[in-house]
Amino acid sequence: VQLVESGGGLVQPGGSLRLSCAASGFTFSRYIMRWYRQAPGKERELVATITSGGGSTGYADSVKGRFTISRDNAKNTAYLQMNSLKPEDTAVYYCNANTRWGQGTQVTVSS
Repeated sequence: VQLVESGGGLVQPGGSLRLSCAASGFTFSRYIMRWYRQAPGKERELVATITSGGGSTGYADSVKGRFTISRDNAKNTAYLQMNSLKPEDTAVYYCNANTRWGQGTQVTVSS
């Protein structure tokens, strides 16, 4: 059972990144997928959620209108498109499926 995030990096304020979460070892299409983030010294917070079929999504108020969660069940992959990034979006981003977690990918927004 594995979740592997990728796509993080350093980006300037106002820029964009697309995170990917590749799943293996379980039936991906049956699970709600979530993206969380954790900034230094802060608790881990839920950023976005997508239902198993992809028909419904939800977002934290802090990212609503800027981030988009999606999934491709044929590829066992979830995505987080992040636009109009702000310095306060700097964090390690994790994908989650029930009790399964990835290792995280660092996103740093700085000029």
